[in-house]
Amino acid sequence: MKRLGLIVALAALVAPEVATAQRACITGPEAEAMTLVAMPDILRETGRVCGARLPASSLIRGGGSLISRYESAADQAWPAAKAAIVKLSDPAIDTLLQSDYARPLLTSLLVPFIVGRIGLEDCGTIDRLVTQLAPLPPRNMAGVVVTALQYLKTEKARGRQVAVPDLPLCTNGN
Repeated sequence: MKRLGLIVALAALVAPEVATAQRACITGPEAEAMTLVAMPDILRETGRVCGARLPASSLIRGGGSLISRYESAADQAWPAAKAAIVKLSDPAIDTLLQSDYARPLLTSLLVPFIVGRIGLEDCGTIDRLVTQLAPLPPRNMAGVVVTALQYLKTEKARGRQVAVPDLPLCTNGN
């Protein structure tokens, strides 16, 4: 029951504010921290979705050491990610984010939204990208993701037809 109360409180505080946050934005490093926190679960879920289409040697399918590296980086990034979430929402949420349930809850809400957009025909490409980027430190991988999102956001602003999440990324170069 405590978890259900946390879900309701987080949804009530975060969802409306993030959707309409015109006054607040997150910087590149803040977006990278949020990306790092979600990355282990994104990789795990992508492996589940794409597993049957990938060879047994696939990093996504096997997970193991790759996901362990990202879990460690996610732990280190959590304080900065929490601060970014508070920045985008009501300061009262800071207390809720201190709960042990907050991080798994947030990633469980976010990850299906992201991974649910994966077309099975894209699994091979995703696997190649992860394999090529795997030697990078997790923070660099998060930087690549955020830079790609910033680029797509700029292209969308120029009128190009691109699918990009409506994230409140600051445009001042941070």
